[in-house]
Amino acid sequence: MEAVLPIMNQFPEIETCVECSAKNLRNISELFYYAQKAVLHPTAPLYDPETKQLKPECTQALTRIFRLSDQDLDQALSDEELNAFQKSCFGHPLAPQALEDVKMVVRKNVAGGVRDDRLTLDGFLFLNTLFIQRGRHETTWTILRRFGYSDTLELSTDYLFPPLHVPPGCSTELNHFGYQFVQRVFEKHDQDHDGTLSLAELQDLFSVFPAPPWGPQLLQEVRTEAGRLSLHGYLCQWTLVTYLDVRRCLEHLGYLGYPTLCKQDSQAHAITVTREKRLDQEKGQTQRNVLLCKVVGARGVGKSAFLQAFLGRGLGHQETGELYKVPAVYVINTVQVNGQEKYLILCEVDAGSLLSTASDAACDVACLMFDGTDPQSFAVCTSVYKRYYMDGQIPCLFISSKADLPEGVSLPGLSPAEFCRRHRLPTPTPFSCAGPGEPSTAVFTRLATIATFPYLVHGELHTTSFWLRVTLGAVGAAVAAVLSFSLYRVLVKSR
Repeated sequence: MEAVLPIMNQFPEIETCVECSAKNLRNISELFYYAQKAVLHPTAPLYDPETKQLKPECTQALTRIFRLSDQDLDQALSDEELNAFQKSCFGHPLAPQALEDVKMVVRKNVAGGVRDDRLTLDGFLFLNTLFIQRGRHETTWTILRRFGYSDTLELSTDYLFPPLHVPPGCSTELNHFGYQFVQRVFEKHDQDHDGTLSLAELQDLFSVFPAPPWGPQLLQEVRTEAGRLSLHGYLCQWTLVTYLDVRRCLEHLGYLGYPTLCKQDSQAHAITVTREKRLDQEKGQTQRNVLLCKVVGARGVGKSAFLQAFLGRGLGHQETGELYKVPAVYVINTVQVNGQEKYLILCEVDAGSLLSTASDAACDVACLMFDGTDPQSFAVCTSVYKRYYMDGQIPCLFISSKADLPEGVSLPGLSPAEFCRRHRLPTPTPFSCAGPGEPSTAVFTRLATIATFPYLVHGELHTTSFWLRVTLGAVGAAVAAVLSFSLYRVLVKSR
């Protein structure tokens, strides 16, 4: 040992030295114990023995864990928060006396490590440094791995992207576990309890992410209140991300600590995979809570204004600043369908791109928009309809925009109303958002209803045919009665 100790002092990366003998069976179990510990719980990624400080990567990871565990955002861990953290990582809470002993050690060694009988971030980092210095670095590794960190002190791919099978024709939605979790996160960061998140509160929420997960277009995609993100808009944004990119949703839930804080194997527990679209079409209705509507039309017909109108913004209230030069492709809001709340996503699609390339036109309902003052724009919609939606698999609704302006001169051929009648479609719905008030939501409710019950797209025609059948049936019954009575009188006379 005398020969080895100078080497250990010269090379701090050497963690342990054990004197053993295979011949005499001396310290064999200790040798394997320390060898296993060096592999499973290495000191090098956590601690710099020369400076006797945690390495920056370790400090960053532990800081994120501290913020996730600080449920009331007072920059300190109360006894309840410490016990919840302890139980989450090690399976059991600390005894009251053990808690007091821990805080006493921190008070003696770190100024400001305990504030108002609560453990601060400095105290939390000191405790982990102390564990490592005393050879108990497996404690710190248990904490890190419980919160998803790999040996390189980065969140592992397995943690951020757990397996989730989504068959073709199915969609993804947050279930009630997911909504409960993200709502708790919202309430945690709504420090002034005004029901909205300010920019500063949003930045605090994003502090556990390596980069902000939502860009500036967020304010164009959901409803806001005076430029602040409401709970309704916040839940809508989570719904939109889950539907469009479930992998990114899983990643975001992972950064927020869903598996650890909710005591689940992975954040896939928060996701529901819907049944195939084919089954919905066979049954004539859908059980999905999130519906996709593609708003298709030529340039200039008012698709972007239609999307913003869905968020309650008329033309006079739609923003024109730098952030709004590129309009949002998607918007999301809720509508009521037969007393049930549904999330409706509107996606703006240029008709020219659909006609020039083999684009994906699949959706729950198609909104074919034309400018009522420009008959040529209706011809573009009919071309899209005949190419993608004429088979009747996807319900369609024609929208005549700019209904506040005089109609243009019709082109030769079928008028919009005649075209819809011939193809057994509802008559075009007029729409305008040029008024001073909030735009009407009736057309959006109708789109969601058609998407939920696709057979209702022919409702007007069904009503007509129903009364026609009733009338014909009544006439037929009357004729049959007259003939029967005449035949009866003939038979009576013949006797």
